[in-house]
Amino acid sequence: MSKKPPFPPKQRTIEIVLFPGFQIIDAAGPMGGFEIAARFVRGAYALKLVAAEAGLIPSSAGAPMPAEKIGAGKVDTVIMAGGHGTGEAMNDAALIAAVKRAPKRARRVASVCSGAFILAAAGLLAGKTCTTHWRRAPQLARLFPDVRVEPDRIHVQDGAIWTSAGVTAGIDLALAMIEEDLGAEVAAEVAREMVCYAKRPGGQAQHSALLDIDAPRFAALNAWMRDHLGDDLSVDALAARAAMSPRNFARAYATETGVTPAKAVERLRVDAARAALAQGGAIQEVARRTGFGDPERMRRAFIRLYGAPPAALRRTLRSA
Repeated sequence: MSKKPPFPPKQRTIEIVLFPGFQIIDAAGPMGGFEIAARFVRGAYALKLVAAEAGLIPSSAGAPMPAEKIGAGKVDTVIMAGGHGTGEAMNDAALIAAVKRAPKRARRVASVCSGAFILAAAGLLAGKTCTTHWRRAPQLARLFPDVRVEPDRIHVQDGAIWTSAGVTAGIDLALAMIEEDLGAEVAAEVAREMVCYAKRPGGQAQHSALLDIDAPRFAALNAWMRDHLGDDLSVDALAARAAMSPRNFARAYATETGVTPAKAVERLRVDAARAALAQGGAIQEVARRTGFGDPERMRRAFIRLYGAPPAALRRTLRSA
């Protein structure tokens, strides 16, 4: 490769934190990315598996991984795995204390999937924007109201804190870090070696917007909203359809789904517009049909949710 660093870089130690019941891909995915990067750029990374106590740490699949006890020395990056054992891990005082110390030890701290709950329990996400697995995002928002949860994102960087979505999104997180450390060309080489996207197409959306705002109490209303995106979907109109007062409806909807009614409507409209653009729809017509009214409103919504305007996203979708 023509743009590899011309001299050996300073080695960066990556700690991946495990706990009983962790998801094995949450750990193995990022490990694979950094390990391959260290072959392309020799010595770029050193990998360590750590836990609150040293030993064989059982994954949710039953297969254990060996881990050292979390130390106090300086490292470059700490990555918190997620998994079905997250709930118990949030109550592990030794683990939470170690995670609280991570920002003093590391240049950046990250989580994969539901590992965001452990970062939040340690106070590292207060006032931060983050993401997690789409299924767990409403729960994270309810448990930690001082955290801004973006369930549509594959990964989010807010200062020195990085978070990623579910399971394989840990690979996307690792590739983004490799790009920051060693450059886009190295990250692209690693992605090719792993047979995956260097950057996923499609605006980095995790899933259909309806999955994110799924709540039994409002399932019928959500389905109706999706089929009537061009109608009046204001809080007053939706509250009337739900036979509730606007104030009570707005409060109940946000509690049940983890997002406000306005945010839910925006996500549904963007989701539908994205699908229409992938089929070659004209931007003006798509904006009208999906209830945005004009392309500028749609453009602003796309940038908020996907980080790219509709025209750029359409090019990505078509090439993908």
